[in-house]
Amino acid sequence: MSTSTAHDDTIRSLLDERRTFPPPVAFAAQANVTPEWIAREWRERAGEDPETFWAHRSEVLDWAEPWHTAHTWAPTDGASVPAAEWFVGGRLNASVNAVDRHVAAGRGDRIAFHFEGERGDRRTITYAELQREVARAANALSSLGITRGDRVVIYLPVLIETIVIQLATARIGAIHSLVFGGFSAEALRFRVEDTGAKLLVTSDGQFRRGEAVPVKQQADAAVEGVASIEHVLVVRRTGSDVPFTPGRDLWWHEAVGGASDRHEPEYFDAETPLFIIYTSGTTGRPKGLVHTTGGWLTHVAWSFWAVFDAKPETDVYWCTADLAWVTAHSYVTYGPLLNGVTSVLYEGTPDTPSWDRQFGILERYGVTTYYTAPTLIRSLMSRFPDGPPPSVDLSALRLLGTVGEAINPEAWVWFHRHLGRGETPVVDTWWQSETGAAIAAPLPGVSTLKPGSALTALPGLSVRVVDADGADVGPGGGGLLVVDGTWPGMSRTVWGDALRYRDSYWARFSDRGYFLAGDGAKLDADGDLWVLGRIDDVINVSGHRLSTIEIESALVAHPAVGEAAVVGVADAVTGQAIAAFVTGEADADELRRHVRGAIGPVAQPAHVFRVPDLPKTRSGKIMRRLLVDLVEGRPLGDTTSLQDESVPRRIAAVVDADRSREATETTVPPAVAPGVSGERTR
Repeated sequence: MSTSTAHDDTIRSLLDERRTFPPPVAFAAQANVTPEWIAREWRERAGEDPETFWAHRSEVLDWAEPWHTAHTWAPTDGASVPAAEWFVGGRLNASVNAVDRHVAAGRGDRIAFHFEGERGDRRTITYAELQREVARAANALSSLGITRGDRVVIYLPVLIETIVIQLATARIGAIHSLVFGGFSAEALRFRVEDTGAKLLVTSDGQFRRGEAVPVKQQADAAVEGVASIEHVLVVRRTGSDVPFTPGRDLWWHEAVGGASDRHEPEYFDAETPLFIIYTSGTTGRPKGLVHTTGGWLTHVAWSFWAVFDAKPETDVYWCTADLAWVTAHSYVTYGPLLNGVTSVLYEGTPDTPSWDRQFGILERYGVTTYYTAPTLIRSLMSRFPDGPPPSVDLSALRLLGTVGEAINPEAWVWFHRHLGRGETPVVDTWWQSETGAAIAAPLPGVSTLKPGSALTALPGLSVRVVDADGADVGPGGGGLLVVDGTWPGMSRTVWGDALRYRDSYWARFSDRGYFLAGDGAKLDADGDLWVLGRIDDVINVSGHRLSTIEIESALVAHPAVGEAAVVGVADAVTGQAIAAFVTGEADADELRRHVRGAIGPVAQPAHVFRVPDLPKTRSGKIMRRLLVDLVEGRPLGDTTSLQDESVPRRIAAVVDADRSREATETTVPPAVAPGVSGERTR
């Protein structure tokens, strides 16, 4: 490969963050993972061999039949399709491991979930009650003709029923595929058709920002004419009148509520597909990633126990992710349940009726572990710069976590100082839908934390930062983030398209056996990992490839900036120019000087737009592609996954006002005062 091509994958790393936070003594003393644990379980017992390490980790699960071969791997030679297996010959049931075994062990009275609806309605369900609900749903699925290998698409908001139907589907060996309840009918239809689903589970409506929003009509449009669909099962959530198709549609409370609460589970091969999860599809046709049972459950169960320092007897855990995202598959549904932990489910948007709703939930349930997205943290930080109101008691919190994208150091520090009292560790996790569970993350009783860094790969895993030829870039260099080798939680294929799986993730570095993650990253002088964002989000300014994350971090560090998003937009001179979208009252020229001082003149934004809000999905990610479309004047794509669909329109008004101002300034004397909405470097 040519030198010029290699240069194309070299990302300039400019931000230098040096603050460190060692593990608190009291936390380290009670931690699940200690230096002694690592020495015993990783170095001595496994001999630092990943296969042996994961073989021991599989012991946490209940196996109906033990496996005989820990791992097989047939890598691609560039033409063949790669194939992985973990725990070959073993048989187990995901639902039994998540629920039944805790009841059998006498822990049935432990609370599995505290549910809070957006309207304020609340429900608590124990493990024993959850077991009975799952049994009813499994019997109902069987009565509808759903059997092993059938696909069930679930189009529901964050409800206890959503958890129940997932576990019931897994219990009978069918495959579940969750779809975000805010997706359009077209997006849902694609997933129904692609999976060939026999059953769609949906609701009459959902509560969103205080309103009852219709859902069933979307579901009907999605399945119209789809030959594979035999039934639509409908949860009554809002009580709205909805159309019903006789013979196809059934009410949940009738079909499930009337079923027996006893169900005898079957046991399935470890490589039986458990679920299909679709990538967002912002850059092409969504990929349906297939995760199987034994390996994925092993990875999820252990990583939850280790990274979140799970204490089942006392923890109340809250992950704010929508249940359709992979974060929730791993660390809302299965991870906490596999460990017997009590969790919180919240149906609504984080700011309904106001942003202090988050603090109210944390206080009301005595949440001990809070796992959320950097965008939500920045939103709280911009509205509560001095932390939660003094009347709020968050003293139960003992561990904080972030997920979704790299967190800006200043947001990390605010999170640690104001929600964590300057005491609780913050576990910044890096992983993807493709990886299935955490790959790199701090171990809170062991790791010296660095704001904005996921630190190192977990035991049993290995990551590298490489150039276009696959060579390590070394400390200080930026390049492509890859996973070196295989691991139990990895997706096995793309549903119906094995060649796309090979080409997307394994073909590029087939000679080295690296999994291409699609993220850029750097390693610091200590060898710690700093994720720089998606390679697609890297900005190329006059040949310099710059990370949007680092520029955003510099902007957020300014005291007058609440949140920031940075994108690259077309520029006739430099190829791409940096466009910054910020909330707050900061002056544009002051922000440019601030970025120059923090990370250098090459990173100063050409455009600075002061906007009322940023376009964010329910999972907490900023939809940067919409910002590029708005600046370059292209039609917007699907916006139904946004928390607030009015945000792009309001940003467009700011961008249009700036264009109008620039056009006016070409015909007026320079003394005319600049506009306040957006400014551009001349």
